Amino acid sequence: MSVINEQKQLIKTARTTGLWYLMMAISGILGFMVFHSQLFVPGNPEQTLTNLIELESTARIRLLLEFAIVISQALTAVWFFKLFKENFEWEAWTLGIWGMVNALVIMISAISIASAIGIANSDISAMKDKVVLIQGFQTVISNAWGIGGLFFGLWLFPMGYIVIKSKRMPVWLGRVIILGGIGYLITTVIRYTGIDFGFNRFLILPATIGEFWMIGYLLIFGIRPKEDETRQN
Repeated sequence: MSVINEQKQLIKTARTTGLWYLMMAISGILGFMVFHSQLFVPGNPEQTLTNLIELESTARIRLLLEFAIVISQALTAVWFFKLFKENFEWEAWTLGIWGMVNALVIMISAISIASAIGIANSDISAMKDKVVLIQGFQTVISNAWGIGGLFFGLWLFPMGYIVIKSKRMPVWLGRVIILGGIGYLITTVIRYTGIDFGFNRFLILPATIGEFWMIGYLLIFGIRPKEDETRQN
């Protein structure tokens, strides 16, 4: 395969990666940031139970969006591996594996959401029993996303490293992504050490910027040719 054809194939792979990443971002925003708060009320399992019963169709949309996050996260991880494996095999494996761990973490949340919907609309007559079970599932969902921040951050490290090392994307993109990974790790540790830090959510802002920058770059530009290929042309 010629250098030009290889580059065209890489750009195609990069844009496919960007599409999966975009799907993950959209489903995450809709599922976790839009629909989730309509159903799951922190510290109020009674209201959550009422919501899951009265808004069952909304709850099932929330569940389907969680499925979409799991699937798109897994496919994003696989396509990143495909994109970078030729020149950064070890880093690409790390990126792919840690990305798959993210998908597994979110799958735990999906299982808990499905269980909560099933319990809420079951034939169990004792409402107190339902409330206790809903509270348990609600806690699992919250902690899956909370503790999941460890790997949400970790998978950004090899991603950023490859970007910086390869110079086939903007170097500052890689730096911002790594900074975002650090922010995720610090945020998760602060949350679970019980420290009351009001600006905690701003620590993951670089990750948000970096990931949307990455999505845009993959979709618009794909990936640059190698520097030696550029000199040859």
